[in-house]
Amino acid sequence: MALMITDECINCDVCEPECPNGAISQGDEIYVIDPALCTECVGHYETSQCVEVCPVDCIPLNPDYQETRDQLMDKYRRLTGETA
Repeated sequence: MALMITDECINCDVCEPECPNGAISQGDEIYVIDPALCTECVGHYETSQCVEVCPVDCIPLNPDYQETRDQLMDKYRRLTGETA
């Protein structure tokens, strides 16, 4: 699954620079995560870096984007140009 940022976001700006895929950006009111770019840091790190640094715990899994770890790894490979 991709991650999402809920309306509990306080716009502290710590998550955006942590995303290795550039999936996080400032939205109209709060930060948002582009599900097409979010791999939950699969391929980069063992844990989702934005979740690790979020001080208010407002970055859950997005139920609208069901993806397995293998699918996230495939997305990582597409985004980075890495071959299996």
